[in-house]
Amino acid sequence: MDQIKIGKFIAQKRKEHKMTQVQLADKLGITDRAVSKWETGKSLPDASIMLELCEFLGITVNDLLNGEEVTMKNYNETLEKNLLDIIRQKEETDKRLLMLEIVIGVIAMIFLFTLIGIAAFIEMQDWLRYALIIFGFIVFIIAMNFFLKIEQVAGYYKCAKCGHKYIPTYGSVFLATHMGRTRYMRCPECGKRSWQKKVISR
Repeated sequence: MDQIKIGKFIAQKRKEHKMTQVQLADKLGITDRAVSKWETGKSLPDASIMLELCEFLGITVNDLLNGEEVTMKNYNETLEKNLLDIIRQKEETDKRLLMLEIVIGVIAMIFLFTLIGIAAFIEMQDWLRYALIIFGFIVFIIAMNFFLKIEQVAGYYKCAKCGHKYIPTYGSVFLATHMGRTRYMRCPECGKRSWQKKVISR
């Protein structure tokens, strides 16, 4: 998707409806800065407000994602292209998130063991030693929460029994026995438990 083209299209349609950035932002319950970012191609509208935005601008979501009004002749072709672009962008985002997950895990482990090492080998008062260790564990637990949230939402888990791909709940990821990114969970489709691998593509 061409963000610059989409941004210019949003600006054009907004002006056609005689709205300022502030007026459009007020209608959508967002800041005019967000509208400005769309129109300059720095970001895309969030999926949660895309339908409402299209309604105010008098266009379809397909028009918006294409950056121009689509004729009926080209409708199916552009719709398919836009859907493929969205899927590709999600896959790229998921890959980046899974890389971030590794970085968070490594940094959290280094931070924890560094504080434990300092507490164990450097002379200090006992209360300070305990405070360092507790602080290290608190930071580690917070980091692991982010780690697990990324593990839950990035990509999909594939059931080894029926092949169904899905995004599990945070609770099922948290409680599941795991080896790396393979977790032993119950599939919501077939109801059977199996070792389910993390996959990027749906």
